Amino acid sequence: MSAPAPPNQPSRRRATAGVFLGAAFLMATSAIGPGFLTQTAVFTEQFRANFAFAILASVILDIGAQLNVWRIITVSGLRGQDLANKVLPGLGYFVALIVALGGLAFNVGNVGGAALGLNVLFGIDVRWGAIASALVAFYIFLSKEMGRAMDNFTKVLGVVMLVLTLYVAVVTKPPLGEALLRAVAPTHVPFLPILTLLGGR
Repeated sequence: MSAPAPPNQPSRRRATAGVFLGAAFLMATSAIGPGFLTQTAVFTEQFRANFAFAILASVILDIGAQLNVWRIITVSGLRGQDLANKVLPGLGYFVALIVALGGLAFNVGNVGGAALGLNVLFGIDVRWGAIASALVAFYIFLSKEMGRAMDNFTKVLGVVMLVLTLYVAVVTKPPLGEALLRAVAPTHVPFLPILTLLGGR
């Protein structure tokens, strides 16, 4: 009996790269929501070019924290919740509760953002827009047939979102030179934006 043929390595690499690209794309698009836009507008108004330092600092701190967390989880072979329970009994359940509450709050914000969008586009009352958005979300998550269609639709909308974000960044003509300077040499260190951006990640 002949040995089974080894798996096609290039196709596996392409599949893995596709998964990572899809995950990165999902993270990039999901980060641009009502909360992100509100925070960015408020902090840019308050801190001007110094906000660039907050963005750079939060990215560096976030990368360090993420690498540290995933390294510990990978080496231990435990889920994050189980690992937290070993550090302090009950901590894992508390963290899971906080994550669930945070997810609920963010999704309420997303429904509210969709309601505001419907109000701007079609003049629909915000309350009715929120109800309609919530019902559509329930239907999507309860329908198994909608999964693949929503994946493709999300990719299209994600590309549109990124293009519009780039368009706004070009049209508003921000002072890039000053922002680059203040990213490494701020006149004031904005601790609150750094903390807020880290919490949002």
